[in-house]
Amino acid sequence: MYLTKEAKEKLFKKHGKDAKDTGSSEGQIALFTERINHLTEHLKQNRKDYNTERSLVKLVGKRRSLLDYLMKSDILRYRAIVKELGLRK
Repeated sequence: MYLTKEAKEKLFKKHGKDAKDTGSSEGQIALFTERINHLTEHLKQNRKDYNTERSLVKLVGKRRSLLDYLMKSDILRYRAIVKELGLRK
């Protein structure tokens, strides 16, 4: 896989409470963003890979759902993660 266990732990440590906090919304959004960026680069080279394109669209939808949940529950955490990851609506 493109993301090693150590890289995931570092990602969750940076965006979650600690390296083992894989369930936090911020950690999941950061992981989805990393996967989306990876798939986007793959699709730039393999433009006819429709299965990957479908997976990318599903991931974007999951991330959007998590961002909507975070916006409804805690607007400050939402603004922080959007600013930190460089996302925009």
